Amino acid sequence: MTAAERSLSRGVVARYAIGSLGTGGFATLPGLVLVYYLTDTLGVSALVAGLVVTAAKVWDVVIDPWIGGRSDRALVRTGTRRTWMLVGAIALPVGFALTFAVPAGVGPVASGFWVFIAFLATATAFSLFQVPYIALPAELTADYDERTRLLTWRVVVLTLAILLFGAGGPEIRNAFDDEATGYLVMALVAGVVIGVGMLIAAGTAKRGDAAGAARAGTSTPSASTPSGSTEGGYREGFDALRRSRAFRVLLTVFVLQGLATGLMLAGAQFTATWVLRSEAAVTLLFVALIAPALVFAPLWGRLARRIGKERGFRIASIVFAVATLSMVLLVWAPGPWVYLPVAVAGAAYAGMQSLPMAMLPDVISHDARATGRDRAGSFGGIWTAGETAGMALGATLLTLMLAATGYLESTGSETVDQSPAAIAGIALSFSLVPAVLVATSVLVLRRYPLRRGDVNADADALAGMAGTTDPTGSAGTTEGITR
Repeated sequence: MTAAERSLSRGVVARYAIGSLGTGGFATLPGLVLVYYLTDTLGVSALVAGLVVTAAKVWDVVIDPWIGGRSDRALVRTGTRRTWMLVGAIALPVGFALTFAVPAGVGPVASGFWVFIAFLATATAFSLFQVPYIALPAELTADYDERTRLLTWRVVVLTLAILLFGAGGPEIRNAFDDEATGYLVMALVAGVVIGVGMLIAAGTAKRGDAAGAARAGTSTPSASTPSGSTEGGYREGFDALRRSRAFRVLLTVFVLQGLATGLMLAGAQFTATWVLRSEAAVTLLFVALIAPALVFAPLWGRLARRIGKERGFRIASIVFAVATLSMVLLVWAPGPWVYLPVAVAGAAYAGMQSLPMAMLPDVISHDARATGRDRAGSFGGIWTAGETAGMALGATLLTLMLAATGYLESTGSETVDQSPAAIAGIALSFSLVPAVLVATSVLVLRRYPLRRGDVNADADALAGMAGTTDPTGSAGTTEGITR
């Protein structure tokens, strides 16, 4: 395979990256404001608010493997994963607006039910886009470093999306005297931006036609038709998880880190309001997190090209754990000093996002070589389910800590005073607990088996199976890596 064949055009890289306006926006804004909207605007108790958000996310975990199997089937049958991506991109803005459109005068119980149904529909639309979106990098390029480049620029846009939605969303909300109106306008604007980003990224998927179906397997071995049944979709996804040790390790690490970042994301507004004593401080927290990430995302890519993705990922995770651990001091000495460790964590977070996502296509291709089957959608379904579960359980863990430490919910303009125990619980949710979770993930990451040589051998072998054998390539050895 020549360098020219491996190189992705700037247009493909840019359009794929723009999809992270959608994925970053949906991952950030609900995680940041939805629990707060339920507890401090609609009067829903903290524990019930956590259950509402988590229940909708559990649905994602249930449906994602099935969507992955259907995506693989669509690729074989029509030559494209694009159709469901388009459906998700069009449906999500509608559901997102409805989530924050609870009518005035509705009681806490009915409000919680309204949000649950609307957010469930929104999460389903997101999965229709996200699962095939995750599968695309393995099909766009087989090159180890090109995958890093592709996912690095995706994370650059992702960090911009976090800044845009994390800082801009609350600012739109706060621009209105009436909280309900502010939340609704915020949801309308955010939903449109998310949908547009998804529509642009859908254009990077292969177009559906008979020739496309014939070409669908050119970057992988045979693309035998997956089972179309619901049971078959789950079986294919969990078979992939069971047979691939590299996938099990990488997914476990990513879920643990998603739990940590989901906890911090859900706790940012609470930290700003009750620890730093300024609701506006949530914007500063996001600026401190994202500005370094924008600079460091390309630098993590360069480091990965020098020392390997897995080693770069380990370094990023350790730096993040140390930075968050230092914020334990918020319990005793809250103040603006916290923006410095948040900035360090932001620099590390860029690597924690781009590098594992660049490693996932390597895992998919390795499995394709070992099994002779293209199951990128099944991998993407399980991956998205794990990511969703981690982020959702982060919000749930926060609500459990709030309930355990005596946090008092409120409605509208009602004013309450939180106890020292509740404020300390918020501070620890933003520091100690995420640090422990990420430190645990570093220990798990030591078992990840794939290295650059393994991935290059897979690429050469898959090219040979597709009839484009690299004259200098080698099939290499895979024994001991898949399992």
